[in-house]
Amino acid sequence: MAAKIISGTEIAKQIRAELKEEVANLKAKHDITPGLATVLVGDDPASKVYVGQKEKGCAELGIYSERIDVAADTTESELLALIDRLNRDPKINGILVQLPLPKHIDERKVLYAIDPAKDVDGFHPVNVGKLMIGTRCFLPCTPHGIQELLIRSGVETAGAEVVVVGRSNIVGKPIANMLIQKGKGADATVTVCHTRTKDMAFHTRRADILIVAAGRPKTVTADMVKEGVVVIDVGVNRIGQTPEGKAILAGDVDFESVKEKASAITPVPGGVGPMTITMLMQNTVEAAKEQGHVA
Repeated sequence: MAAKIISGTEIAKQIRAELKEEVANLKAKHDITPGLATVLVGDDPASKVYVGQKEKGCAELGIYSERIDVAADTTESELLALIDRLNRDPKINGILVQLPLPKHIDERKVLYAIDPAKDVDGFHPVNVGKLMIGTRCFLPCTPHGIQELLIRSGVETAGAEVVVVGRSNIVGKPIANMLIQKGKGADATVTVCHTRTKDMAFHTRRADILIVAAGRPKTVTADMVKEGVVVIDVGVNRIGQTPEGKAILAGDVDFESVKEKASAITPVPGGVGPMTITMLMQNTVEAAKEQGHVA
């Protein structure tokens, strides 16, 4: 029996409808308009697309959006000065610096310069530390989106064997930490696999829930999973293009074969992707509430 498709597109729509109502209430009852600043250094085409999607998301929900584009040769000190200004701007509740940055700028310095109270990407070490010990914080957007997909799809995580393929700071490490916490959408037993794992298939076959963020197409094939597994495919890989020039995308999972064994699976595109920007919007709304002292 083919798997149930977990649609990130549909679940993101539900969350955005909830957020739109929450933003309207914040404006009406507390005179608070959540504000997000996005900083784009240079003119990388993919980064431009991502920033544009974030602007569109803000407009849809009624969030104030300030996009700041700066030249690729902007100095590190100039960028840090810009972040300092945004940290002090009361209209801005969340700050996002689009990565990657040009090589002459220290990415870590820039991320660390963002006020943790405005770090809606959840990358500042203060928020990473809070995540680790299970304290309320801004959760990184893609892992947060994965957790919401599991919760809203009715997937039971408590006591589940979860295997995460990939150990990046953006997805693998945070989602593993989130799922071992106590609480809703967590309480799982988590194994993390990576490029130095000796027998990855041994681990993936044990998974009740398999989260794949390897960055390589078809890393996981049908022989590597058990019947009834829930598969969350984080990968987005460009594997070609149509005659019209449209990109052909594939995940890190061999979707066609694995869906025949899985009980539920996310597609690529339309799975985890739509959730990432939606959770950024949610973090921005939460930041506005915290900074405005709204319960």
